Amino acid sequence: MLTQYIQAAMHQAKYEILSDDGTFYGEIPGFQGVYANAETLEDCRNELAEVLESWIFFRVSRNLDMPVVNGLRLAIEKVS
Repeated sequence: MLTQYIQAAMHQAKYEILSDDGTFYGEIPGFQGVYANAETLEDCRNELAEVLESWIFFRVSRNLDMPVVNGLRLAIEKVS
């Protein structure tokens, strides 16, 4: 489920080449603070995936809501 969620979020990523230095910038709409900047598009994608993973773990550790992506929802449920 986690892998599917990450893949679905990464498919929504938007990338652009920054005019001031020619590097690649990527972000995922709806995931505040999840962005990356790198020399190549591949490096930018890899960095963005790492940032997304850290963002997810942080939000899980704080029991914070996460966006629903393509019908996929990550939520913490209490188990007795």
